[in-house]
Amino acid sequence: MTSTTSRPDTSLSARYVAAATRSVPEQQRDDLAAELRASIDDQVDARVDAGEDPAAAERAVLTALGDPDTLAAGYTERPLHLLGPRYFLPWRRLLTLLLWIVVPVASVGVAIGQALDGATFGAVVGSVVTTALAVVVHLTFWTTLVFVVIERTSALDDALPTWSPDSLPEHDEHTHGLVELVAGLLGLALAAGAVLWDQTRGFPLPTGDGDASFLDPALTPWWTGGLLVLIAAEALLAVAVYARRGWTLPLAAVNATLNLALAVGTTWLVVQERLVNPAFVDALLDVGTSQDAFTVLAVLLVAGILAATTWDTVDAFRKVRRR
Repeated sequence: MTSTTSRPDTSLSARYVAAATRSVPEQQRDDLAAELRASIDDQVDARVDAGEDPAAAERAVLTALGDPDTLAAGYTERPLHLLGPRYFLPWRRLLTLLLWIVVPVASVGVAIGQALDGATFGAVVGSVVTTALAVVVHLTFWTTLVFVVIERTSALDDALPTWSPDSLPEHDEHTHGLVELVAGLLGLALAAGAVLWDQTRGFPLPTGDGDASFLDPALTPWWTGGLLVLIAAEALLAVAVYARRGWTLPLAAVNATLNLALAVGTTWLVVQERLVNPAFVDALLDVGTSQDAFTVLAVLLVAGILAATTWDTVDAFRKVRRR
């Protein structure tokens, strides 16, 4: 009795075809297998006709075809990258914008919350660092995942605008303006947080006798409240400058007014010796700081404030003139 069971084809060509078609949808599998077998046979026959050994010809043909998974991906137009060039730039722009905005806001929010909750300085720093890292990781992962899904499903093919020269930015300074806006808002948030920290928690006295606010407690609530109002006004001004794509004459005038209020108020408090908490001054004297050092520091503080506010005012009007 003769067996009719056929043995499986274990040749290199058959194994290559099987590897190339295993990841192809079933409805396309037979077509790819037929095309591939025909192509391999034709190339092997051509090499054998040219005098090459059949086994060596088969190996050379398969080597030239390359990785079967790559061949299958090309046949089915399946991308072999996480994110292709079509969506790379929108992904990078959105992720950069989110990182610039969300990370600082989350960090400052956590810092203020921890401070108001009575956490130590080290705990606040640790919370801010871990929060910032977590936000960066989550923003990067979820933004990338959304774009990968969009690319695989072509969900935004009709929604994304086609690039044209009209898409060019109107002014280079607007891009830099976003960086300045975020940096400015972060600096103002840190300044407001420092004031609140000083008034609610204070800083360690140089003598080691506990904590005390650096600013004179008598400044609360009116002077301290006024300073916070100035900081809030500066934040609104920064947003207005960004929204108007640069400085305008009215905005520069508002900026000059805010700088004048800050310079006059701070200078008056320094001259009247009402800016720093007397307990802090006494502690510094107790650890050997001379009275002359306070005079020098007061002069440097006033000079620094006047220089900074004057430069900021002049720079704003200079940018108005350049527009």
